[in-house]
Amino acid sequence: MRLFLGPVLMLAGTPAAAAQCLLCAPDGPAGAASARKGDIPLRVDIETQLDMGRVAVGAMGGEVEIDPASGARRVRGDVVDLGGFALTGTVLVRGEPGAEVRVILPATVDLEGGRGRTARVTGLVTDLPAAPRLGPDGRLQFRFGGRLQIAGLDDGDYRGRIPVTVEYQ
Repeated sequence: MRLFLGPVLMLAGTPAAAAQCLLCAPDGPAGAASARKGDIPLRVDIETQLDMGRVAVGAMGGEVEIDPASGARRVRGDVVDLGGFALTGTVLVRGEPGAEVRVILPATVDLEGGRGRTARVTGLVTDLPAAPRLGPDGRLQFRFGGRLQIAGLDDGDYRGRIPVTVEYQ
């Protein structure tokens, strides 16, 4: 079973930071922008897509977890690690130097595989501090990971989109 997660970037806004999802249209750009009145636009780019790597799943099912801080892959249950590269997702945010931002990831994301099968990603987390800020150069890079829950004997290549929401505070 090859499991691959490809995040898509979407920005949500507040009255202070109106956002527009530029990836919602077909063939959208690699990043999206959000503008604050009179300030530098917020730009977010996915540098590395989250990839759980290759695993084999037995009848009891299990889960694969990618830690965002270490990049370590852990398997639980009736799952065997078959190797391959497991990658944390990496995001680059650019905007107003020193500005505080809020990053929001969904609670769950359903992935689709062949023959109508699905798998669920839960526990999406970042390596960000509690109150992340853009650096003096207006940049902030962070990594994210999560847990993929797989039902028994579900083989295939699972893919999905993880909405990453970033807004000025």
